[in-house]
Formats: sequence, C-alpha cells, structure tokens
Amino acid sequence: MPEHPSSVKSFDAKPHRSLFERLTALISPEPENRAELLDVLQDAHERNLIDADALSMIEGVFQVSDLSARDIMIPRSQMDMIDVTKPIEDWMPEVLSTAHSRFPAVDGERDKVIGILLAKDLLRYYAEESFDVRDMLRPAVFIPESKRLNVLLRDFRANRNHMAIVVDEYGGVAGLITIEDVLEQIVGDIEDEYDFDEEEDNILAIRDGDHGGRWRVKALTEIEQFNETLETALVDEDVDTIGGLVANHLGRVPRKGDEFTIDNVRFEVLRADARQVHVLLVEKLSESAQEES
Repeated sequence: MPEHPSSVKSFDAKPHRSLFERLTALISPEPENRAELLDVLQDAHERNLIDADALSMIEGVFQVSDLSARDIMIPRSQMDMIDVTKPIEDWMPEVLSTAHSRFPAVDGERDKVIGILLAKDLLRYYAEESFDVRDMLRPAVFIPESKRLNVLLRDFRANRNHMAIVVDEYGGVAGLITIEDVLEQIVGDIEDEYDFDEEEDNILAIRDGDHGGRWRVKALTEIEQFNETLETALVDEDVDTIGGLVANHLGRVPRKGDEFTIDNVRFEVLRADARQVHVLLVEKLSESAQEES
C-alpha cells in the first residue's frame, strides 16, 4: 500500500527551528553583507576568539577583491628594467645592486617590453662564450590597470607566473606587479634577505607633484621625510611616522576607505588591518580647495 504523501519525509525541506532558535536569530541576525561580517569578526577579535594576525589576513582577503592592479603596482618611473639593445656590461651593475630575481627587458624604449629576464639565467653569461640575452627571455604577461587582484592572483597560480606588466588604455606601460605584491595585501609585508629599507620607496608620486599632485605613502614613513618631500609642515610630538600621525588624528586605528584632511593635506587610507594602517593616498590641496572642503 503506497504511503500517504503527508507521511513521506521531505529531505528538501528546511529543518524545523525551535522558538528559541527563531528568537535568537531575531536578536542576533546573521551578517547580510561584507561590512556586517567584518563587524562580527572585529567583535570576535575583541573577545579573543581570533587573534590579530588571523583578523588581519581575513581583512586582507576582502581587500584583495576590492583592489585592482593600478592600486598597488610599481609605477613605470620606479621600474628597474634592462635594455637588451645595450651591452650587458652597461646594465649588469644595476642587476647586481637591485638584486631582483626578475627584470622586464625592453627593446630600446620603456614601452617596448619584449620579455622577462630571470637573474639566474645571467649565470650563463659567465659560462657560455656565445651568450645572447634575447634567447634567455621568458614571455611577458600584460594586464590592464583595472584587473582585480583576486583574479590576478588566481592567474599567477594557474600559470605559475610571478610578474605581470601593467598597461594603460593606450597600450603604454603603466607599471609592474608581482605575486609577492598581491600576497602582501593578505599576509603583510614579505621581507627577504635582499629587501632594504630604502626611504625613496616610501613615497611614490602618482602623477606630477609640482601642482598639487598625489602620492602613495607608506604609513611607516617618517614625518620628517614626509614634510621634506611634500613640502608640508605636519607636526605630532607624540609619534614619529605618518601612520601614527593619522591614527592620532582619528583617535583610532584607521580603516580602509577613511578620508580626512589635516592642514592642507588630504589623506585616504588605501590599506589597513586590525592593528595598523599600511598605505595612504595623499593629495596636497590648494587654498581654494581647502576652503571649499
């Protein structure tokens, strides 16, 4: 005798929730968007359920999906390249001094990137009499400025590639980005034995700074260096770095997306985690712009 439909157990139906579970859901609803989820994670950190490192990496994962290549790329003006039209002796000292593992190779002009040279391949220069650097080049990968970092990271892993050349809408070289740059958005700065604390890398001009201009500034930049480079007069006797100055100004740890003005300098937080701010976008305002803001 067939079972009555009402007696057949439905495996598709949602499990019945008790009155207590429904009341709990009303009092403490599940997060419905990313901001609410991050608030829950912040609360878990404050209650010592997760540590600061774990929270920082989770926030970094979210940030990677929000950022594009143009946000963290090394600008064209800061790129270390080799020109294959010149004798190896001309650019070998730069290879040795910078100690990078990979170099974009250009054919006479900075926009003519023809490949990537691995520093280890230069060992053959000392072992082979007929060494041609062009034969040593690996294919270069070109990506648009708008490419999302989460997509780029997936491509890096899938293709076992470590470097990409960022191009603008006209096909010109805008900068470069490495897998290390992307991973640092999640786990923080990765330093190896060849990384140096060079002050000139702390402040990178995004465009001409003679008329206002914008800069990408590391939060650990000394206030003195910041003032000297941007010709400003920011002062905070309690801290030494620009990150400490903006944290004191806000009265809390800065969050990604925070925008504020100190004197005639506008700041936007590009990267931060639960513990500290990492990178700032800085713009000098004219007096008229300052009055309007």
